[in-house]
Amino acid sequence: MSTSHPGSPLRVAVLGAGNRGADVYAELISRRPNLARVAAFADAEPARLDTVGRRFDLDSEALFADPHELLARTPDLDAVVVATPDRAHVRPAVDALERGLDVLLEKPIAPDAAGVRAVDEAARAAPGTVTVAHVLRYTPFFRTLKELLDGGRIGALVALQHTEDVGYYHFAHSYVRGNWRREATSSPMLLAKACHDLDIVRWLVGSSCTALTSTGGLAHFRRENAPEGSTEHCLDGCSVERTCPYSAARIYLERYAGSAGWPNSVVAPGGDPQAVRRALLSGPYGRCVYRCDNDVADHQLVQLEFANGVAVSLIVQAFSGEITRTLHAMGTHGEITGDLARGEITLEDFASGRRERYQVGGDGNHAGGDAALVADFLDRLRRRRSGEAAGEAPSALAASIESHLLAFAAERSRSEQRRVTLDPTTPA
Repeated sequence: MSTSHPGSPLRVAVLGAGNRGADVYAELISRRPNLARVAAFADAEPARLDTVGRRFDLDSEALFADPHELLARTPDLDAVVVATPDRAHVRPAVDALERGLDVLLEKPIAPDAAGVRAVDEAARAAPGTVTVAHVLRYTPFFRTLKELLDGGRIGALVALQHTEDVGYYHFAHSYVRGNWRREATSSPMLLAKACHDLDIVRWLVGSSCTALTSTGGLAHFRRENAPEGSTEHCLDGCSVERTCPYSAARIYLERYAGSAGWPNSVVAPGGDPQAVRRALLSGPYGRCVYRCDNDVADHQLVQLEFANGVAVSLIVQAFSGEITRTLHAMGTHGEITGDLARGEITLEDFASGRRERYQVGGDGNHAGGDAALVADFLDRLRRRRSGEAAGEAPSALAASIESHLLAFAAERSRSEQRRVTLDPTTPA
């Protein structure tokens, strides 16, 4: 627990120097130097530590290969950002809570119910809080939707259709070639990618889910679908590379040519173009998408029944040109449609026949959700340290757990091909 002066900047350690830890959370924290500063980093990759050390002006004593060593040897911390790989969330989160620190925890909380339960139990016994990075709750887009629904603008909500279009190149990067390609080393796709969406539909509906069914699987990114003439890596003589939409050259060297940010920063620290090209020659991000060791679903449908009678259909799928989330809310007196990427919401009132259009886009990652999440987390932390009432974050741990239970239940439904009933009073 911090013993620093209440007026001094908050000291935040970041565990995990990948895209989310370094490029998002640490970057956003560093933009508010009067309020907070990045005090230390932990990551198992020396190249990443070297990059973030220079980028955030940290000396070697503030850089650690192991999160637990950082927590043991870094005094006067106020909070910790846990942005380690999915299966390495639980122990550092619990360690930080036991130290009395506040935690900003990248989703998912954990890849299984036992891990979620461990974090929940630690949080209940500790003075620190856990804020889960369910960033959609912080976007102007979804906040406006929530206000319209709660305000009865379309009468009583009856049904909701929600689609997450992952984007063909994003899916190939993260879920075929990347860190989330295998369930055993990360999480099921639905949990890793769409616990956001399960959380947001639960929030919009305002009731607990009582039953669900789920179908889907890995339809396309399989070895038997590899075209004739393809090779193990895109840059080693593949004869169809120029016509393949998933070509690593097309994605990293053309679509994102010269970019130092995502996704090139994931391929090579700093996103240096020559380093990216070298990494594609033999590294995982240069592999043919039909010849990887991926096993997570590339499409999934979840149909959910809620205690207040609302029916929800959620589709998560890889095969779209745009990365967005679209929604259609159907009520007794009107309907709402929305597109997150465009920041567009349209409400039609059945009685008057009027249509209202809202433009509610947000700047930055996740339509402004990342920046708003970090700002909210730091502001609540500042207030608590000053002895002021801070209240619970919109994505506090208690509010975020049900989305994970829904993901676990959906995976049971998909694998066992059956309807799963849920008891919302049953803890993780």
